[in-house]
Amino acid sequence: MFLTLDFESTIPIYTQLKQQIIAGIAKKELSAGEALPSVRAMAADLGINLHTVNKAYQQLKQEGFILIHRQKGVVIHPDGVAKADQAYFQRLESSLHPIIAEAICRDVSKDEFLSLCKKIYDSYHMKE
Repeated sequence: MFLTLDFESTIPIYTQLKQQIIAGIAKKELSAGEALPSVRAMAADLGINLHTVNKAYQQLKQEGFILIHRQKGVVIHPDGVAKADQAYFQRLESSLHPIIAEAICRDVSKDEFLSLCKKIYDSYHMKE
């Protein structure tokens, strides 16, 4: 999997890294049990601080995307990512509220918004 970071973005580097790893899992570019580089190796490969990688990895671990073993290193969760539960749907809904509100303020129609959502969603299922 190829990672690209935008150092000029307002999105923090650790968030970009986390989002790209999640996208890699969603696109099946990363599979259950697959090893990721160590914190040090990832930091060196990307030319970023190891604390930045560690923060992304810790959040991915807390959210169930990866496991961190002392002997095995960092791996995509071997059991896969847990299915969406009620708590996830609540977080999803609260994340979508401000996005939808801004879209409405900017005169994005419901059809345009849903079309964009479908386009993005479908981009993750192209390999199936």
